[in-house]
Amino acid sequence: MATFGTLSDRLTATLARLRTKGRLTPADVDGTVREIRRALLDADVNLEVVKSFTATVRERALADEVNQALNPAQQVVQIVNEELVAILGGEQRRLTFAKQPPTVIMLVGLQGAGKTTLAGKLAKWLEGQDHTPLLVAADLQRPNAVQQLQVVGEQAGVAVYAPEPGNGVGNPVRVAKDAMKVARDRQHDVVVIDTAGRLGVDAELMKQASDIRKATDPDEVLFVMDAMIGQDAVATARAFQQGVDFTGVVLTKLDGDARGGAALSMRAVTGAPIRLLGAGEKLDALEDFHPSRIAGRILGMGDIVSLVERAAETIDRDEAEKLAAKMQKGTFDLEDFASQLKQVGKMGNLSGILGMLPGMGAMKDKIANAKIDDGMIGRQGAIISSMTRKERKNPDIIKASRKKRIAAGAGVTVQDVNRLLKQFDDMSAMMKRMNKLGQKGLMRGGLGALLPGMGGGKRPF
Repeated sequence: MATFGTLSDRLTATLARLRTKGRLTPADVDGTVREIRRALLDADVNLEVVKSFTATVRERALADEVNQALNPAQQVVQIVNEELVAILGGEQRRLTFAKQPPTVIMLVGLQGAGKTTLAGKLAKWLEGQDHTPLLVAADLQRPNAVQQLQVVGEQAGVAVYAPEPGNGVGNPVRVAKDAMKVARDRQHDVVVIDTAGRLGVDAELMKQASDIRKATDPDEVLFVMDAMIGQDAVATARAFQQGVDFTGVVLTKLDGDARGGAALSMRAVTGAPIRLLGAGEKLDALEDFHPSRIAGRILGMGDIVSLVERAAETIDRDEAEKLAAKMQKGTFDLEDFASQLKQVGKMGNLSGILGMLPGMGAMKDKIANAKIDDGMIGRQGAIISSMTRKERKNPDIIKASRKKRIAAGAGVTVQDVNRLLKQFDDMSAMMKRMNKLGQKGLMRGGLGALLPGMGGGKRPF
């Protein structure tokens, strides 16, 4: 997850240095805690949260349970992980649904936080769980906000209630109130209300949001927070908490290049649980917030559970099993490779996927050198489509003249074609190593047993 990239790098490096030591002295612990403190502050984590976090880590790291452990450094890593989980909220907190529908979910936050896009993501996410959501256009201030919600609703395939044109025209409280009757009449079991934001917190904004809350009595009031705005997010959250009293937080734009510390501060500062994560522009880029999984990503431990869940939702199981069988038999060709790329593309942002794999933090430089980006899958698909069936089945016949023709047909360079063929060769070699190692070999060697030069299966720190 790109948002925690720098913080993850620094914490991983700090804990890696700790692993080189045998028994830990108080000086070792103090030095590690100092580095953790600096990393958290630089990542925009709230000062009070940092003080509490590092004090607890230090106290636990100096306790007898660590000193007497067979691997004290590993114990400290575990302590840091547990305390990260704690400040992120401990257990996962799901959305609350009404016993008698419709459930009302009200979205609040500053302008630009991504409320309208989130409304569409949330509606699509709810529909995928067999709900019948109704989107309500109650942001009547921002130019074209109503039209944007209608477009998002159409893309998500869900109904939108938008009786007012917006652009400063209409009564948002009445729209929200009337939407409740419409939802009951049309048998929508969830109502998602998109409210107006401002560039900054003001009394008018809070009064309008408070009036909508009183008129609709929502089951959830979700504060939508742009994860990229840093320390300002904490002050904004406090203002909305006092003015509207939200019940949960949704973090958006988690795929951006931000420091991410505000996300770590949110639960501790407001007491409200983080419910959902939005990481990407696509409407299906929304997921439950699991504190333990996010802590694992931050510390470079990966998040295999979320990766498996995402794969289960997007990948054709029969197709995946056919590909796996071909890999095992050594009959995997470029047509199969194109099919695999298509399946991976359905899972979303590539950097996000890689961030869920344990140990990938230690391989970041190698991944960067491979020039992997989100447009890669489309380009590689175009390259393979430009090949003849014979070339896809027998890549070895693709020499200079064929490469020029393929590159011209795909609108890429010959270097791009070479890069794809090299990647395919590397994957084929990896598959052969997998078959040679067998399950026991993989368990012993991990990723390092498969990928040459990746550290011989060393742990991420």
